[in-house]
Amino acid sequence: MTMRHTTKARRGAAAAVLAAVMALTAAGCGDDGGGGGAGARASGKASAPPGEAKNRPQDQPPSGAIGEMKGPDGIAVAITSVVRDEGGFVTVNGTLTNGGSRPFNAIHWLSKETEMKSRSSVSGASLVDASGKKRYLVLRDTDGECLCSTGLTNVKPNESRPVFAQFPAPPADVNEVDFQLPTMPSVHVKISG
Repeated sequence: MTMRHTTKARRGAAAAVLAAVMALTAAGCGDDGGGGGAGARASGKASAPPGEAKNRPQDQPPSGAIGEMKGPDGIAVAITSVVRDEGGFVTVNGTLTNGGSRPFNAIHWLSKETEMKSRSSVSGASLVDASGKKRYLVLRDTDGECLCSTGLTNVKPNESRPVFAQFPAPPADVNEVDFQLPTMPSVHVKISG
């Protein structure tokens, strides 16, 4: 086989692999009926993990919460407020609860930014304005620390901790956004203030 034919064969194989990866990625982004699609985003709900308390309907957030995210291993985040501040910020407050059977560390919720210093935090959170097609990332200070909850390590089973994250505010006419955390379904919330 000549060098030209070998190169063509390699390109064809690479294209086939790329097409397969893209097909799998597209399939993973679709709504498979498992509760993570558009319906889950609109209602802020995902299917309940095993062992979840059954003393309230699964389609309602806990008392005092405006939305709830349920993720793997019994982890839940109840959003209690999303407030627009006068300084041009939006602050999301909530409570992280470990309803699983083993300790939780927020390592998967980190920002992918290499300059971000905060570890075991919610620095990877974002607000999405679907109508304006904008994503707002967690703010950080001049030292590279996120303006969010940090130290989310070794959250024991049945333990709850308060969490917050601060974002740049969307335009004043935007009063509904999706709050997102990696590995969790997004939750649709209203901005107050």
